Amino acid sequence: MSQVEKKVGLLRRSSSSKKPLKEKVVLMYDEIFAKEDPSKHNPRFWDELFLMKVNLEYLESKLESVDGEEVQRIQDNINSLFHHCVQALGEEHQIKVVNALQTLCALFRGVHQKNKSSSGFDIINMLMGFDKAELRMKDLMESLDSLLCGDGSESLKSLCLKLLLCLVTVTDNISQNTILEYVMINSIFEAILQILSDVSSRGQHGYDAVVLLALLVNYRKYESVNPYIVKLSIVDDEPTLDGMGMVVHHALTEYSRQYKAKEEENQGGFFSTLTTMVGNMFIADADEKLSVQTNEAILLALYEAVHLNRNFITVLAQSHPEIDMGVTSISPSPTTPTTPLGTSPPSLDAMNNQEQLTLDPNLQTSNLLITFLKYASIVMQDTKEEHRLNSARLCLIILTCIAEDQYADSFLHDDNMNFRVNLHKMPMRHRKKGVDKNIPCRPLVCAVLDLMVEFIVTHMMKEFPMDLYMRCVQIIHKLICYQKKCRIRLHYTWRELWSALINLLKFLLSNETTLLAKHNIFHLALLVVNLFNMFITYGDTFLPTSNSYDELYYEVVRMHQVFDNLYCMVLRVSTNTGQWKEPASKVTHSLVNVRAIINHFNPKIESYAAVNHISQLSEEQVLEVVRTNYDTLTLKLQDGLDQFERYSEQPREAAFFKELVRSISLNVRRNVSLSTMSQDLLLKEFSTIS
Repeated sequence: MSQVEKKVGLLRRSSSSKKPLKEKVVLMYDEIFAKEDPSKHNPRFWDELFLMKVNLEYLESKLESVDGEEVQRIQDNINSLFHHCVQALGEEHQIKVVNALQTLCALFRGVHQKNKSSSGFDIINMLMGFDKAELRMKDLMESLDSLLCGDGSESLKSLCLKLLLCLVTVTDNISQNTILEYVMINSIFEAILQILSDVSSRGQHGYDAVVLLALLVNYRKYESVNPYIVKLSIVDDEPTLDGMGMVVHHALTEYSRQYKAKEEENQGGFFSTLTTMVGNMFIADADEKLSVQTNEAILLALYEAVHLNRNFITVLAQSHPEIDMGVTSISPSPTTPTTPLGTSPPSLDAMNNQEQLTLDPNLQTSNLLITFLKYASIVMQDTKEEHRLNSARLCLIILTCIAEDQYADSFLHDDNMNFRVNLHKMPMRHRKKGVDKNIPCRPLVCAVLDLMVEFIVTHMMKEFPMDLYMRCVQIIHKLICYQKKCRIRLHYTWRELWSALINLLKFLLSNETTLLAKHNIFHLALLVVNLFNMFITYGDTFLPTSNSYDELYYEVVRMHQVFDNLYCMVLRVSTNTGQWKEPASKVTHSLVNVRAIINHFNPKIESYAAVNHISQLSEEQVLEVVRTNYDTLTLKLQDGLDQFERYSEQPREAAFFKELVRSISLNVRRNVSLSTMSQDLLLKEFSTIS
């Protein structure tokens, strides 16, 4: 007996024989893998096959194990099996449809596993035959479309989506999956939209539908015209876009709920007692324990919606009641123990219950953007692991797209749309971990700025995430450009931002040698200095009060040593020959106004102290010196401070997204194989209605 047969496909041992007996379906599979047409001696072979419970493992293993010569010998039979699977999808007998869908899953997986170990092996020819492939895939996609859009069983619809996810993710790199060309030609885009626009189907299938759409959008997106990209970019149907937003919202909420549950779990018991006894010694370990598996698939779906469809921006701001996750009981959907936390869709009841709630004027309201900001505040805390670093990068790319959108900027800064956003913060020695209960209701842009400031002050470390810092500072710059353009005087604690930026410059100076071995720190320094130049040059158009402008000068003068040291460093580098000469020179020129302020006010402050015999001036006294000496200060007008390069995915981000989609594809493939609906439950369901 072959190894495959030993592994699976055994039913029981006969009492009269030492040889084990095979399941009937396994015997039928063996006939398919023989040379002859299995229906030659049994005209009802295919009808009988699809009434049998599928043995997925045996069929996949059998396909994977056939050698080169056998492939040629059995190809007609495999083609015939595929053809009859597609035909069975149109059967009225639901058990046949279930078994056909699961058999197709096994076929796609088994043949692709075979392909990994055999070079020059043609998947399409093996499954369908070159001459019939176009027709077979057209029939398959039309059948799946009918099942997804029809009034049939929800279990069947779920299985159709699982089959499609299986088909899309069978290769590590989805762009190398040649079968997807037929999925491009025979689009199921409208079926996905129908699922998302309907409350009931969205609750049961929305998560899989959104992830499927995100993956299809990324098929050869840089090499050819992808119809899913084109169609997604022009969707303007409000219920559909709202539905997509609702699925993303609940998936991110579920992640936050799991994180909060873990956090509360770790606050009690022996671990909590131990940390209390020894202070903050183990705080890093505590944070590691709170690590919850991130959900890049749902983030990718949000990114594609925000990036491709301008109409989706309105969904970000759509208000609904904020559910207190500490009070409301939300049952997570059943998952296997091997399913990572944070990757499972929220339960149907949770989604439907929240959608049916009416707005209470006394309730704090929320929206998708707030949910996303809270999610980002969790995943951006720890960027040590690659998947968390990628998740943080994707969050910042999404915020970059939002910060560039005029409509998004208008509701971010709308003083009539105020929210209390409790962002998660990293535990640090100088502050306690916990949610700030005293956060005022403010425009949403304040929460975005808070998130950027939080990241800046908490990631100055040995493994410096330069890319993330660049994105953070650029997001801040884009928001300030909008405020300057529209003369919006935002009531924000700007001093916290200025302090964070100055400390960042201080960190770059302290770690110059180490950082320069890996990064162009002058590019980041230039962005930071130019942010100060924005405030210095245009602050009178967007800072809330004249006192804010005074405080800006106070901070620059108070921390003048950092700017002086930066100038000395960049001057030294720019006057030497080397790879950093030009970028350092740009920083030197950008410091002209900062240095003018320091050189103008420092002597006057010292003179004021000497005249009044004061050894150390108070903040109010320094501010008084600043206010009375503006007139004699000369600054240079710098061009282009309020200009920025707009976000473009291709070519700069292409490599990142290719690797991200590969990672998501592997994760989805793993979860689909683990969460494939129980055959016993399916057969039980349909045996009662057939």
